[in-house]
Amino acid sequence: MPLDIERIRELRPENKIHYFQTIDSTMTEAARLAGLNAPHGSVVLADEQTAGIGRLGRSWQSPAGLGIYCSILLRLPLAPSGLPIASLVLGLATAEAIQNSTQLACDLRWPNDVLINEKKVAGILTHLVDACVVAGIGINVNHTSLASDLRTPATSLRIESNARAQSREHIVVNLLESVGSFCSMLKTEGPAAILRAFSSASTYAINRRVIIEENGLRGVTAGLDDNGFLLVRSDSGQVERLAAGGIRPEG
Repeated sequence: MPLDIERIRELRPENKIHYFQTIDSTMTEAARLAGLNAPHGSVVLADEQTAGIGRLGRSWQSPAGLGIYCSILLRLPLAPSGLPIASLVLGLATAEAIQNSTQLACDLRWPNDVLINEKKVAGILTHLVDACVVAGIGINVNHTSLASDLRTPATSLRIESNARAQSREHIVVNLLESVGSFCSMLKTEGPAAILRAFSSASTYAINRRVIIEENGLRGVTAGLDDNGFLLVRSDSGQVERLAAGGIRPEG
């Protein structure tokens, strides 16, 4: 069933929502709108993506009517070097929205994974267009099964809630509310507040044994630097600052 977009617009009048039943990628359309100087909080929502974009150019599976495929424009007080902070804002907001909507506990894995029981339920992708953060969010909502050969094991909110169907509209409304809340935190309290919140919400931020995907090094996470990059102390004792790529649990 298509999204009840009018209900979402009624509950979130502060967001300018652009809705498509089918689109190649909400990120592509959001980038176009950013180039046209669309305002902070503008949203692109679709019921289906035919070319959804994941991290590192991978695809994001986006079947019709099952997930949330959303991109948001954020005009934030961040220098380009602080772009990772925007990803942390979106991760916190997505986890909070899921928890408030479903009562399912989420974990955050730097830089852009929202997990339930160590399986990926949502992903976040950010990039800059003319100083505007274009933030893509994909959430697996009512999928009853997902591919078993994914790089990271995946799940959906329906699977994790014992096959109970979830309201995508309710989650979208909570998501936009949480994004607004964490953006306000960033503006009023600064990046340090976001770093503290993410570190508290993530079991991966500090003292977690991981493997760095980019080079295969093993080590222990050592927190976030001032710009939101993850630090990993390798088994050789050297501290690696991750500027790209990601991590996965050891073992």
